[in-house]
Amino acid sequence: MRVHILDLHFQGRPKTIASYLIIGPEGPVLVETGPHSTYAQLITGLAKYGFSPADIAHVLVTHIHLDHAGAAGWLAREGAHIYVHHVGAPHLIDPAKLLTSATRIYGEKMATLWGEVIPIPAKQVTALKDGDKISVGGLTFTALATPGHAYHHHVFQVEDLAFTGDAAGIQLPGHKFVDLPSPPPEFNLELWQQTIELLLDLPVTAIYPTHFGRVDNWKQHLQDLSVLLNSTSEFIRLRLANGLERNEILGQYMETQRQRAQAAGMTDEMIDRYETVTPQYMSVDGIIRYWRKRAASADAKD
Repeated sequence: MRVHILDLHFQGRPKTIASYLIIGPEGPVLVETGPHSTYAQLITGLAKYGFSPADIAHVLVTHIHLDHAGAAGWLAREGAHIYVHHVGAPHLIDPAKLLTSATRIYGEKMATLWGEVIPIPAKQVTALKDGDKISVGGLTFTALATPGHAYHHHVFQVEDLAFTGDAAGIQLPGHKFVDLPSPPPEFNLELWQQTIELLLDLPVTAIYPTHFGRVDNWKQHLQDLSVLLNSTSEFIRLRLANGLERNEILGQYMETQRQRAQAAGMTDEMIDRYETVTPQYMSVDGIIRYWRKRAASADAKD
């Protein structure tokens, strides 16, 4: 088995979104498609290893967010079969609700960021559940339910490697800085901590987050993410409890993040690349929504 990292150059920035080309004894398998806006880069990356989209018969996506699965329909048009979490599968077959939700967040930036999302024929989609095994390319991948970032999220383990999507957070090449992608509406602190515990017990030698590339010191990476999950969630909870509004919380969070990044020795260019991958306002909005849902649920029980 060989793993090749395809750099999709999202928004013209290198090493922000990866697609993984895995060469098994019976042919290629792709994990993650990236958005349609980077489809030309995906084609270029495949060509570097002697493949075209028509050669990719099997595509696994960790979840249906557009930076991970936005180009799935285009690969399906070339004949690929798509494997995805069972909750996400209907939204690849008919992406109308997915696009409506994304448009509420991104507005007029939709086309620039994500390109065109097209539906996938149902016969070309396999809906996966926790523990399902996918035998493709002469390899066996195991789908592992890993909620927290999104309910409809799988990590794919094959041999001694795990392709972690966003479940292991973000770490861009050139630095060991771990960041937290926590967009609305599905961020869940408790579930994500359970996911980290599951990942820490995997018999693997490396992980491959979609943002970006191979992480060999993966246990320390996950432990850092666990600490960050708690500290960031508590940062926002305390400010909500003190009556701060969303924009005030966002401003304080952005300043704290910049200080954390600068203390870690990151350049402004690296900070901007992280912001391209996970805009800070989205992480704040996701965690605010989580705490407000918790509060509403507690009130309903009283």
